[in-house]
Amino acid sequence: MSKLYAGLAAAAVVGMVGGLFAYGQLAKPDDAFAQCRGGVVGGDIGGPFTLQNAAGATVTDKDVITKPSLVYFGYTFCPDVCPLDNARNAEAIDILEERGFDVTPVFITVDPARDTPDVVGDFAANLHPKMIGLTGTEEQIKAASQAYKTYYRKQDGDDPDYYLVDHSTFTYLVLPETGFVDFFKRDETAEQIADRTACFLSQ
Repeated sequence: MSKLYAGLAAAAVVGMVGGLFAYGQLAKPDDAFAQCRGGVVGGDIGGPFTLQNAAGATVTDKDVITKPSLVYFGYTFCPDVCPLDNARNAEAIDILEERGFDVTPVFITVDPARDTPDVVGDFAANLHPKMIGLTGTEEQIKAASQAYKTYYRKQDGDDPDYYLVDHSTFTYLVLPETGFVDFFKRDETAEQIADRTACFLSQ
């Protein structure tokens, strides 16, 4: 039942955030990536962040986004959505590697109370050897989430250790020199993500 509820909640959040997210501004004629984009991207998305890696060291976006990266915001206690999405992203990374592209999967928690550096490190390592797991203080997570225009909210509950977190489920393609260039929704496959990412990296 909890998995069903989590899935429905996530779907509702995706629908809500998707409607508000990024379809407000037409691509400019001089957009070098115009033919690669899956939709019209509007708004100022992405930017600097300061978080903690699996070793507990403080890192910034400059330390993390050193290669083209697929960035996802979620949490390790997520019963189904986050593991499935990140497994799909990991598959896309492998497809891209087979095509000669070196891309890094990045997982940023929105549940810092439970997702310690060790926890996000184990979660990331279990999904892909190249995946980077990041956590931080509540303030650091909030700032990173706001930079990427993501949504998350802890559900109310009596048990302080067992609770679900509603959150948006976009995957962001971020390039080291360019920053955010596009996003992928839950219904896109690993092959589709790899195809569009390869398009950006071939420009």
